[in-house]
Amino acid sequence: MLINKLTVFRPVFGAIRAMTASSNDGSNNILIQKCERIMRITINRPEKRNAVNPETATELFQAFKNFEEDEDSLVAILHGTGGNFCAGYDLTSLANTETVPSFEEPLVNSQGPMGPSRMCFSKPVIACIEGYAVAGGLELALMCDLRVVDESAVLGVFCRRFGVPLLDGGTVRLQKLIGLSRAMDLILTGRSVSAQEAGEMGLANVVAKTGSGLSVAMNLAGSLLKYPQRCMNADRQSAYYAAYNASSQQDALKYEFENGVKVLAEESIPGAKRFTEGIGKHGSFKLYKPTKPKL
Repeated sequence: MLINKLTVFRPVFGAIRAMTASSNDGSNNILIQKCERIMRITINRPEKRNAVNPETATELFQAFKNFEEDEDSLVAILHGTGGNFCAGYDLTSLANTETVPSFEEPLVNSQGPMGPSRMCFSKPVIACIEGYAVAGGLELALMCDLRVVDESAVLGVFCRRFGVPLLDGGTVRLQKLIGLSRAMDLILTGRSVSAQEAGEMGLANVVAKTGSGLSVAMNLAGSLLKYPQRCMNADRQSAYYAAYNASSQQDALKYEFENGVKVLAEESIPGAKRFTEGIGKHGSFKLYKPTKPKL
């Protein structure tokens, strides 16, 4: 676990190119901001602790679809306004539902109840978690590659109290991240998990001091921009294949080789030549000028 050892950059709000996805009633449920090559996707329903209703789920799904298709955006950060990440699915909306939804279409890359939870991304996604990340909100956090968790955060399967099942990957991803025993603890009891405990069990990759979570997440995203992207994302994809799709270790090893060898000519050989010229020796990571994204 990392304990906020990443450099925090001062926010410069004027440097952001912003776009907003609006719902049919004119409200801005999802905010999109781009800085450098980072796309920040923000759930904007603070009066509901960023709980997701059907309209917001559709907008959030579209926002991540736009990220996936945007070749200029290399990393995404999922965030929430008003001091909370996401309190899950909007139970007021669920209480007014008369029919149980069916999902007969292919599940992969289709829209889930929380929006993008069934998508398979080709680029890194970072969750910046403040306040509540519970029920479906926890599932959105599990969807991300990395989780920066503010000390104020509270995580948990709070939907256990009301008989609402995990439908957005919670039972699938949680055990992969923290192991079946710990996952069963959270899934069966629905108990709350502090930022500190989340770090100890591997649910949080970084525990940030209160109020610094977004700066730390932006810095972490910026640190990923400096690496050769095809190689980094090829290794990322191989890791996911081994975790979720491989039929055996041999299958995973075969996929890793066939997937990774594609980047040798474009990135690996030029990288090796830079090493022979003295760049990056003795474990130095000073390969490029550091990227300093602004909030």
